[in-house]
Amino acid sequence: MIRRTFTAALAAAALVSGLAAAGLAASAATETRVTYKSAKSTSSYYQMAVQIAEAMKAGSGGEIIVTVEESQGSVQNVKEAANRSGNYVFTTPPGLVKLALSGQRMFEPKDPAFEEIRGLFAIPSLTMHYVVRADAGIDDFAALAGKDFIIGKGSFGAREAAKNFELFGLKDQVKLVDVELNAAVPALKNGQVDGFATAGSYPAPNVLEAAAGTEIRLLSMSEDQLAATKRTRLVIPAGTYPGIDYDVTTTSLPVGAYTTTAMDDDTAYLLTKTFWEGKGTMGKANPWWDGVTADMLSTLGAELHPGALRYYKEAGLLSHGSAQ
Repeated sequence: MIRRTFTAALAAAALVSGLAAAGLAASAATETRVTYKSAKSTSSYYQMAVQIAEAMKAGSGGEIIVTVEESQGSVQNVKEAANRSGNYVFTTPPGLVKLALSGQRMFEPKDPAFEEIRGLFAIPSLTMHYVVRADAGIDDFAALAGKDFIIGKGSFGAREAAKNFELFGLKDQVKLVDVELNAAVPALKNGQVDGFATAGSYPAPNVLEAAAGTEIRLLSMSEDQLAATKRTRLVIPAGTYPGIDYDVTTTSLPVGAYTTTAMDDDTAYLLTKTFWEGKGTMGKANPWWDGVTADMLSTLGAELHPGALRYYKEAGLLSHGSAQ
């Protein structure tokens, strides 16, 4: 009797264990894992990537699990697309995708693998911020002459600021401090520099940090300066940053999320659908998502992935540029 009871108990335990294992296997089978190549971990775009990963898990009921990878820059993100397989998603300005597709500059000679790049959705644009201490007596770009200023090294923001200073007649007049951008906020707060330039979606974390406990100003571009940059005009609304009670006119650079044809249609569809359905919730946590609209699809510069295209057809967004 004892032996039969013991044997039955073992059988029951084995059955429970088997069912649990089967359940875990079924759960694992329904998970779709995606690698999301973003930006440096200190950037606002890395924060966005983390938000997207959380939104994908919540919005898909755990069906999509996104792993965020740090990146050293958008060029690296695009180049890796030629060698990555499976569900690889990366962020980059559309201009770099266009260069990769044509095999120009840093993407020369042309790699045929870049022809497999496909668009998914737009994310917040890179917005130029020119931040100065309120007590530095700087009300416009001309007043930057002779001032100590940080633009960082090697980033889009650094290149754009240097280019714009030249366009605005300030070449060699602004005293550029040769340090990384992550030193800009403490240097500004300590009075070691008069200001810094940074590119990021507003509200940018480092600008918010600079405004905490320190009076700052943001410089606005004139219409002539905007025209000279040949960039997209963008207005940062008054009240976005503490103490900035006026609209700030500046420039922006579109940014998109891309994948390749190695991603299957169903995954691309679910990623795109979950992004748009979760954007409102993400915007409550970070207002930079509120600036993303379907009109920005026309800036992606690449074919939409067929799975993403299916969603845009269902959502009635085919009239928006690149949804073809």
